[in-house]
Formats: sequence, C-alpha cells, structure tokens
Amino acid sequence: MAETINSGIAALRTLESWGVDHIYGIPGGTVNNLMYALDAEKDKIKYIHVRHEEVGALAAVADTKLTGKIGVAFGSAGPGATHLYQGGYDAMADKVPALFIVGQNPQAMMNQDFFQEFDENPWFKDAGVYARTVMTAESLPHILDEAIRRAFAQHGPAFVTIPNDLTNKEIPADGYYSAAANFARPELSAGSDDQVQQVLDLIYQAKKPVLYVGQGTYGAAAEVMEFAKKFQIPVITTALGKEIIPYDFESLLGSAARVASKPANEALQQTDLMLFVGSNYPFAEVMFKPDVKFVQIDNNPQVLGKRHKTDVAILADARKTLQKLNDMGKEAAPSDWYAANVDNVTNWHEYNDHMMNRTEGKLRFEPAFKEINRISEKDAIYSIDVGDVTQNAVRLLKTNGHQPWITSGLFATMGVGLPGALAAKLSYPDRQVFNLAGDGAQAMVMQDLSTEVGYKLPIINVVFSNDALGFIEDEQEDDNHEWFGISLPQTDFAKVAEAQGMLGITVTSVDQMKPAFDKAVEETKAGKPVLIDVKITNERPIPVEKLTLDPDKFDQKTIDDFKERYYAEGLIPLSEFLKKHGVQ
Repeated sequence: MAETINSGIAALRTLESWGVDHIYGIPGGTVNNLMYALDAEKDKIKYIHVRHEEVGALAAVADTKLTGKIGVAFGSAGPGATHLYQGGYDAMADKVPALFIVGQNPQAMMNQDFFQEFDENPWFKDAGVYARTVMTAESLPHILDEAIRRAFAQHGPAFVTIPNDLTNKEIPADGYYSAAANFARPELSAGSDDQVQQVLDLIYQAKKPVLYVGQGTYGAAAEVMEFAKKFQIPVITTALGKEIIPYDFESLLGSAARVASKPANEALQQTDLMLFVGSNYPFAEVMFKPDVKFVQIDNNPQVLGKRHKTDVAILADARKTLQKLNDMGKEAAPSDWYAANVDNVTNWHEYNDHMMNRTEGKLRFEPAFKEINRISEKDAIYSIDVGDVTQNAVRLLKTNGHQPWITSGLFATMGVGLPGALAAKLSYPDRQVFNLAGDGAQAMVMQDLSTEVGYKLPIINVVFSNDALGFIEDEQEDDNHEWFGISLPQTDFAKVAEAQGMLGITVTSVDQMKPAFDKAVEETKAGKPVLIDVKITNERPIPVEKLTLDPDKFDQKTIDDFKERYYAEGLIPLSEFLKKHGVQ
C-alpha cells in the first residue's frame, strides 16, 4: 500500500521548505484541522497565538521585510479572515511578499450562507497578487507553494482559502513537492556604457545636483557614499530607506516632505539635477521641481518615468550602476553647493541635539530619543509606528547603517509598531528590539503586549503619550480648522503593561528618563519585555515642510515667531549657507 501523509502536515512541510519557522494566528472552527497539524509539527514550526489577527498579519509582513523569508499568518472564516485584510493591504502598498491562509467551512457546507461564510476570493483579489480557494486535499501543498512563488515574483501578498476538511485527509506522500530550492530572483546588470555616460554628462553640467535613493539601494551604502563624495553630490533618502546610510555621513540630508528633515526639503527647492535611484517615492509630484533634469535608475520597468519627466531612464541594478558611475566618472573639484549642504546638515544636527539635551520646560519627545540612541546596540532593530513618532524617528534616531528600521510605508497603518517588534524578536532573538509608538497607535494593539509576555520576547516598548492624535491635529491646524475628533483619553500604559505581566514605567520629567531606560536595558537583558510610557507635552514637532526661516521670503516677526515656537533660535536656512559659499 502506498505511503500517505496528512494533508495539513504536508501543507506545513511545504511552508517549512520555504524557511518558515513560525506562523501567527488565532484558532477557530474553520482552521481546527490546521491547528492540529501545527500541533503535530510544533518542533519545526512555531505557532504564535496573537490576540488579534490584524497583529498577526502585520507581523507577518514585518517578517518578510526583516528577513527576506515569507511571513505567514492565518485567520478563520468570516471575521478572522477580514481581520487579516489590513496586513494584506499593508503588504500590497509596500510591495512586500506575504502569505495569508484563510479558513473556510467544509466543502459540504460552502455556498449555503453557512455560519461565518462569505465569498472570500473576490474580496482578497484586490490586495493579493494571488487569491485561490483549495479544491482538493491533494492540491493543497502545491497551491501554497504556488502562492509563495507568486508572492515573491510579483512582490505582494498571496491569499489561500482552505476548507477545513481539506487539511485533514490522507494524500500520497510522494504526490507533492516544493519549488523552494529552485526559486531564484532575476539579477540585472549595470546600465550600459552609453547610459552611464549620459548620466555623467548631466552631472558635469549640473550646478546643484542631488542623489535621491530609496530601498532599491539596500546593500549599496558604500557605493552611495563613494558617489556622493566623488561627484560632490549630497544624498537624500526616502523615509523607508533611513537605515541604509549612517546618520553621521556628512552630506546625508535625510528624507523629504513632512516625515522628513529640513536639509532635504531645502535642497529639493534648489536642485537642478536629480538622480533618482531605487525609489518609487509617492510624493514626487508635489515635492520635485517640474523643470529639474531627472535621471532614474531602477530594476522595475513599471516605475521608470512614473514620478517625473525623465531625461535618462536606466533599467538596471542600482548598486552595480552606481559603482559603474564611480568607475567611469572623473572626480569633481570641491563643490560650494556640496559644502553648503554639509554645513546645513551640521546645523540641523546641532538643532536636534539641542532639543534632545533640553532640560527646561515641559517634557517633550526629544529627550526620550536621546536615551534610545544612548542604549541602542549596534545592531538594534527599530519597529516604528505611524504618526508623529514616524517623523520624530526619521529625524532623531542616529542609525549606523546596521540597524533595521521598519514601519508601514505607503499604507501608513497605525498600530504597526508592536507587530513589527514581535516579528523582529522572533526572527532575531539575540538582537535588541524597540517598539516606538504614539498613544493613539499603541491603544489599537496594546492587547498584544501579552503576546510578548507569553512568548518571553524581551522587547523595549516606548509609548509617547500626548493625549492626542498629534499628526492629524497638525493637519487640522494647517487647514485652519479648529481641532476636532483628535483628543485621546489619558491612559496609564504602564498599568496596562503591568496588567498583562510586564514591567511598566511612567516617565513625566527629564530626570526620570535615564533611570527608566537603564531599567529597560536591565529588564530585557533578563529576558523580559518592558514598557516605558513617556508623558510628553502636546507640542508640534517642527514642520520642516513649512519652514519659516529665510529672510528673503519672510518678514522678521514671522521668522521670530516660528523660531520661538519651535525653539529654533540657532536654526539657519540653507540660503544663508549658499550665500556663505558663494552659490548663486
């Protein structure tokens, strides 16, 4: 008699072949047989019981972002399935492969409006690069294998709906196989000699060039910095690319727009040439000058010419092409434009350091970032939530080029910080992990602090509590509308943490800051998670997209009022540095 294997176990072994070692979810009647298979395979694949399927789904997306391996979450039919949808759209927007397994009623009960039943495939097709319902037990492993290959190949989430009865049948043990060992990503070469020479000619002609890099330059930090120095071109990164270039690189201008830094926004207003490399920056239409010369290098033909009228478009590997530019190009003479931007970066860093070192007045967010920088290990992982905390982290975290930094990028899902931290600690148990969140975002997912406790995940959770949805409050101010619907009730997050079994610390003054973060280090080194609730004043972070500093554009009273509100007495506009270096 031919050997057989349980179809649910065969399905999990297919996932294991792709490197999956943990999976997030919540039990339910339509996934019971999958749960029984997980029990049988628990030595090879760990089941992570989250408190909410959305947390599991967002954690699965973070798994892929951090490890490159497919992240997996599941939910039962009906509400368990719909709760996964947020993670699906997050993966879709950020072009991240992920696998979501969806429970369904047994086949005999399908299409009869049975309990918790709905037609799941059409619902998931909008977000998913692949959405299928399994029809036979024998095809189950193959469909999961197909889903993962599609997710990687098309850079997005895949959804597989499985009727519960199909994960508990005997199928031929030799009737399925995995393509994991055969999977390969296409590798592009550098741009051609002719294309590279076209770019070099534009560089030689430019007076105020900038290099704008995104996630496509991961692994190319050395080439980017060599390029910047050789051609005297300052560097802007996308917010999602913050971790690529070390914070202290002399001409790193930061990121642009609102979740951004002052030097980047100012340089964009002046530049006459943009080298747009490995990025699909969605705010380009409103941030980039329409008449600027534009070079784009990307490995995705779908985005070439998408964000700006493009003079030279190169379908190629970013790192290889930057290196070829470095090899073929002639070294530029010291540039006054470059020097002015270096001075601007130095001044911006001095301002941020001043804010992080302030001890007078009400407690703001900056001193907490000073402590985070102080205690951060050289390979720490930061999971950043959405809101004011995103822009503050972009500006203030002094990442060194070896510290992963993840958030919800294009979809900007509030509540993503804690799930990302779960994923980070599960995949990298020996590395320091931070969850940085505002009180609005933390309130959405705080139930899953107990997941950190239950699985003994020593994460440093930092909550910035200002009793408001600050990011939206600032938008309402810019719209000249009175604040409405943005207030939050005061929550004692330290007590919430303690109620779930972890140490909670409340900080209300600068002098309490250092002991609190020292205690957090002590607690996590002992293998325990910790939460620090930093009670901050509800003052707006400096709006770098609305700078009011340049005397050529604003009257002195307007400038003085801006500087007083944002403690910016020492902040100097780029225009002054351009004048200092004689740049017209």
